[in-house]
Amino acid sequence: MTAPLTPPNRPSSDDHHDWRKPATGGEPAGPAVPYGSHLASSPGVDRDELRADLRRAGIVAAAVTVAGVLMGLLWLWLAPRVPLVSDGTAVFLNDSEGEEAIGADGTFALLGLAFGAVSAGLVFWFHRRGGIWLTVGLAVGSVLGSLLAWQLGTRLGPTSDVVAHAREAGKGVVFDAPLEMHAHGVLLAWGLAAMLVHLGLTAAWGPRDFEGEWASYGEWGPGASSAPPSSGAGAAGAASPSDGS
Repeated sequence: MTAPLTPPNRPSSDDHHDWRKPATGGEPAGPAVPYGSHLASSPGVDRDELRADLRRAGIVAAAVTVAGVLMGLLWLWLAPRVPLVSDGTAVFLNDSEGEEAIGADGTFALLGLAFGAVSAGLVFWFHRRGGIWLTVGLAVGSVLGSLLAWQLGTRLGPTSDVVAHAREAGKGVVFDAPLEMHAHGVLLAWGLAAMLVHLGLTAAWGPRDFEGEWASYGEWGPGASSAPPSSGAGAAGAASPSDGS
Protein backbone atom coordinates (compact mmCIF):
# COMPACT_ATOMS: atom_id res chain seq x y z
CA MET A 1 0.00 0.00 0.00
CA THR A 2 1.48 3.28 -1.16
CA ALA A 3 0.72 6.84 -0.07
CA PRO A 4 -1.21 8.99 -2.54
CA LEU A 5 0.97 11.12 -4.74
CA THR A 6 0.77 14.89 -4.88
CA PRO A 7 -1.09 16.09 -7.98
CA PRO A 8 1.31 17.53 -10.57
CA ASN A 9 -0.75 20.69 -11.07
CA ARG A 10 -1.68 21.53 -7.54
CA PRO A 11 -3.38 24.93 -7.44
CA SER A 12 -1.73 27.67 -5.44
CA SER A 13 -3.46 29.20 -2.47
CA ASP A 14 -3.51 32.48 -4.38
CA ASP A 15 -5.61 30.95 -7.16
CA HIS A 16 -8.69 31.11 -4.96
CA HIS A 17 -8.36 34.88 -4.79
CA ASP A 18 -8.26 35.60 -8.53
CA TRP A 19 -11.32 37.78 -8.12
CA ARG A 20 -9.10 40.30 -6.35
CA LYS A 21 -6.76 40.62 -9.35
CA PRO A 22 -7.37 42.50 -12.61
CA ALA A 23 -8.07 40.42 -15.67
CA THR A 24 -4.92 39.85 -17.78
CA GLY A 25 -4.75 38.76 -21.40
CA GLY A 26 -7.60 38.33 -23.80
CA GLU A 27 -10.84 40.20 -23.45
CA PRO A 28 -11.55 41.91 -20.14
CA ALA A 29 -13.92 40.00 -17.88
CA GLY A 30 -15.98 43.06 -16.99
CA PRO A 31 -16.77 46.46 -18.48
CA ALA A 32 -13.96 48.28 -20.26
CA VAL A 33 -12.94 50.36 -17.24
CA PRO A 34 -9.34 50.47 -15.94
CA TYR A 35 -8.88 48.54 -12.73
CA GLY A 36 -9.39 50.78 -9.74
CA SER A 37 -10.33 53.79 -11.87
CA HIS A 38 -13.55 54.27 -9.91
CA LEU A 39 -11.46 55.12 -6.87
CA ALA A 40 -9.57 57.98 -8.52
CA SER A 41 -10.87 61.03 -10.35
CA SER A 42 -9.16 63.75 -12.31
CA PRO A 43 -7.97 66.87 -10.47
CA GLY A 44 -10.20 69.05 -12.63
CA VAL A 45 -13.31 67.14 -11.61
CA ASP A 46 -12.28 67.34 -7.94
CA ARG A 47 -11.82 71.12 -8.12
CA ASP A 48 -15.16 71.63 -9.83
CA GLU A 49 -16.91 69.46 -7.28
CA LEU A 50 -15.20 71.31 -4.42
CA ARG A 51 -16.29 74.67 -5.83
CA ALA A 52 -19.86 73.43 -6.15
CA ASP A 53 -19.83 72.13 -2.56
CA LEU A 54 -18.44 75.41 -1.24
CA ARG A 55 -21.02 77.39 -3.19
CA ARG A 56 -23.86 75.29 -1.78
CA ALA A 57 -22.42 75.58 1.74
CA GLY A 58 -22.18 79.37 1.42
CA ILE A 59 -25.78 79.66 0.24
CA VAL A 60 -26.97 77.48 3.11
CA ALA A 61 -24.98 79.46 5.69
CA ALA A 62 -26.32 82.78 4.38
CA ALA A 63 -29.93 81.60 4.24
CA VAL A 64 -29.85 80.11 7.74
CA THR A 65 -28.20 83.26 9.11
CA VAL A 66 -30.90 85.48 7.63
CA ALA A 67 -33.52 83.25 9.28
CA GLY A 68 -32.15 84.51 12.59
CA VAL A 69 -34.05 87.77 11.97
CA LEU A 70 -37.34 85.89 12.14
CA MET A 71 -36.24 84.03 15.25
CA GLY A 72 -35.25 87.28 16.96
CA LEU A 73 -38.64 88.81 16.26
CA LEU A 74 -40.42 85.72 17.55
CA TRP A 75 -38.29 85.71 20.69
CA LEU A 76 -39.14 89.37 21.31
CA TRP A 77 -42.82 88.59 20.87
CA LEU A 78 -43.05 85.33 22.83
CA ALA A 79 -40.56 85.83 25.66
CA PRO A 80 -42.22 86.71 28.99
CA ARG A 81 -41.55 90.18 30.36
CA VAL A 82 -39.93 90.79 33.75
CA PRO A 83 -41.98 93.47 35.60
CA LEU A 84 -40.05 96.10 37.56
CA VAL A 85 -41.17 98.90 39.84
CA SER A 86 -39.40 101.92 41.31
CA ASP A 87 -39.96 103.63 44.65
CA GLY A 88 -38.14 106.75 43.58
CA THR A 89 -34.76 105.69 44.97
CA ALA A 90 -34.26 102.10 43.73
CA VAL A 91 -35.71 99.60 41.29
CA PHE A 92 -37.19 96.29 42.47
CA LEU A 93 -38.83 93.23 40.99
CA ASN A 94 -42.58 93.66 41.05
CA ASP A 95 -42.97 89.92 41.67
CA SER A 96 -39.96 88.53 43.50
CA GLU A 97 -41.21 84.95 43.05
CA GLY A 98 -41.83 85.22 39.32
CA GLU A 99 -40.03 83.02 36.79
CA GLU A 100 -40.12 85.41 33.87
CA ALA A 101 -36.32 85.84 33.96
CA ILE A 102 -35.60 82.21 33.09
CA GLY A 103 -38.62 82.11 30.79
CA ALA A 104 -36.76 84.23 28.25
CA ASP A 105 -33.92 81.70 28.07
CA GLY A 106 -36.33 78.81 27.80
CA THR A 107 -38.25 80.50 25.00
CA PHE A 108 -35.03 81.11 23.08
CA ALA A 109 -33.98 77.46 23.50
CA LEU A 110 -37.33 76.15 22.24
CA LEU A 111 -37.24 78.48 19.27
CA GLY A 112 -33.69 77.35 18.53
CA LEU A 113 -34.70 73.70 18.53
CA ALA A 114 -37.64 74.40 16.23
CA PHE A 115 -35.57 76.51 13.82
CA GLY A 116 -32.81 73.89 13.82
CA ALA A 117 -35.19 71.09 12.85
CA VAL A 118 -36.87 73.16 10.15
CA SER A 119 -33.62 74.47 8.65
CA ALA A 120 -32.08 70.99 8.54
CA GLY A 121 -35.21 69.59 6.91
CA LEU A 122 -35.23 72.32 4.26
CA VAL A 123 -31.53 71.88 3.51
CA PHE A 124 -31.98 68.16 3.02
CA TRP A 125 -35.14 68.69 0.97
CA PHE A 126 -33.40 71.01 -1.52
CA HIS A 127 -30.08 69.16 -1.76
CA ARG A 128 -30.94 65.52 -0.98
CA ARG A 129 -27.38 64.82 0.12
CA GLY A 130 -24.95 65.07 3.00
CA GLY A 131 -21.32 66.05 2.80
CA ILE A 132 -18.90 67.78 5.11
CA TRP A 133 -19.16 71.22 3.48
CA LEU A 134 -22.93 71.27 3.49
CA THR A 135 -22.87 70.30 7.16
CA VAL A 136 -20.32 73.02 7.93
CA GLY A 137 -22.47 75.60 6.17
CA LEU A 138 -25.51 74.54 8.18
CA ALA A 139 -23.56 74.67 11.45
CA VAL A 140 -22.03 78.09 10.76
CA GLY A 141 -25.38 79.53 9.69
CA SER A 142 -27.06 78.16 12.81
CA VAL A 143 -24.55 79.80 15.14
CA LEU A 144 -24.66 83.12 13.28
CA GLY A 145 -28.46 83.00 13.15
CA SER A 146 -28.65 82.47 16.90
CA LEU A 147 -26.32 85.40 17.55
CA LEU A 148 -28.33 87.59 15.20
CA ALA A 149 -31.60 86.61 16.90
CA TRP A 150 -30.15 87.35 20.33
CA GLN A 151 -28.85 90.79 19.39
CA LEU A 152 -31.98 91.73 17.48
CA GLY A 153 -34.28 90.73 20.33
CA THR A 154 -32.34 92.60 22.97
CA ARG A 155 -31.98 95.77 20.87
CA LEU A 156 -35.63 95.93 19.82
CA GLY A 157 -36.88 95.12 23.32
CA PRO A 158 -37.17 97.50 26.30
CA THR A 159 -34.23 99.79 26.82
CA SER A 160 -31.27 98.52 28.83
CA ASP A 161 -31.05 101.81 30.74
CA VAL A 162 -33.20 100.74 33.68
CA VAL A 163 -32.65 103.94 35.69
CA ALA A 164 -33.79 106.20 32.86
CA HIS A 165 -36.75 103.94 32.19
CA ALA A 166 -37.75 104.03 35.87
CA ARG A 167 -37.61 107.81 35.93
CA GLU A 168 -39.68 107.97 32.77
CA ALA A 169 -42.28 105.56 34.14
CA GLY A 170 -42.52 107.31 37.53
CA LYS A 171 -42.72 106.16 41.13
CA GLY A 172 -44.82 103.04 41.76
CA VAL A 173 -45.46 102.40 38.05
CA VAL A 174 -44.68 98.90 36.74
CA PHE A 175 -42.50 98.74 33.62
CA ASP A 176 -40.73 95.98 31.70
CA ALA A 177 -37.14 95.03 32.28
CA PRO A 178 -34.83 94.73 29.25
CA LEU A 179 -34.91 91.43 27.40
CA GLU A 180 -31.76 89.60 28.46
CA MET A 181 -30.17 86.18 28.07
CA HIS A 182 -28.69 84.71 31.23
CA ALA A 183 -27.77 81.19 30.03
CA HIS A 184 -25.73 81.72 26.89
CA GLY A 185 -25.61 78.00 26.24
CA VAL A 186 -29.05 78.25 24.63
CA LEU A 187 -27.30 79.85 21.65
CA LEU A 188 -26.20 76.33 20.66
CA ALA A 189 -29.72 74.89 20.60
CA TRP A 190 -30.25 75.79 16.95
CA GLY A 191 -26.96 74.25 15.81
CA LEU A 192 -27.36 71.05 17.82
CA ALA A 193 -30.89 70.46 16.57
CA ALA A 194 -29.85 71.16 12.98
CA MET A 195 -26.92 68.72 13.13
CA LEU A 196 -28.94 65.91 14.67
CA VAL A 197 -31.90 66.27 12.32
CA HIS A 198 -29.73 66.58 9.22
CA LEU A 199 -27.67 63.55 10.24
CA GLY A 200 -30.81 61.50 10.81
CA LEU A 201 -32.34 62.50 7.47
CA THR A 202 -29.13 61.76 5.60
CA ALA A 203 -28.77 58.36 7.27
CA ALA A 204 -32.39 57.44 6.55
CA TRP A 205 -32.96 58.81 3.04
CA GLY A 206 -29.55 59.93 1.77
CA PRO A 207 -27.90 58.45 -1.35
CA ARG A 208 -26.10 55.12 -1.03
CA ASP A 209 -22.85 55.86 -2.87
CA PHE A 210 -20.88 53.14 -1.02
CA GLU A 211 -22.69 50.27 -2.73
CA GLY A 212 -22.11 51.76 -6.15
CA GLU A 213 -18.37 52.10 -5.62
CA TRP A 214 -17.80 48.50 -4.59
CA ALA A 215 -20.21 46.96 -7.09
CA SER A 216 -17.47 46.72 -9.76
CA TYR A 217 -14.40 46.41 -7.54
CA GLY A 218 -12.12 43.68 -8.84
CA GLU A 219 -14.70 42.64 -11.50
CA TRP A 220 -17.04 41.52 -8.74
CA GLY A 221 -20.70 42.46 -8.45
CA PRO A 222 -23.73 42.87 -10.70
CA GLY A 223 -21.60 44.35 -13.51
CA ALA A 224 -19.12 41.45 -13.59
CA SER A 225 -19.37 38.94 -16.43
CA SER A 226 -18.91 35.94 -14.17
CA ALA A 227 -18.63 35.15 -10.47
CA PRO A 228 -15.23 34.37 -8.94
CA PRO A 229 -14.21 30.76 -8.68
CA SER A 230 -15.50 29.21 -5.52
CA SER A 231 -13.06 27.94 -2.95
CA GLY A 232 -15.03 24.72 -2.73
CA ALA A 233 -14.32 23.87 -6.38
CA GLY A 234 -10.60 24.54 -5.96
CA ALA A 235 -10.45 22.39 -2.87
CA ALA A 236 -12.20 19.53 -4.68
CA GLY A 237 -9.73 19.77 -7.56
CA ALA A 238 -6.80 19.71 -5.19
CA ALA A 239 -8.12 16.63 -3.42
CA SER A 240 -8.64 14.54 -6.61
CA PRO A 241 -5.67 12.25 -7.46
CA SER A 242 -3.89 12.57 -10.83
CA ASP A 243 -4.28 10.01 -13.56
CA GLY A 244 -0.75 8.79 -13.11
CA SER A 245 -1.07 7.91 -9.40
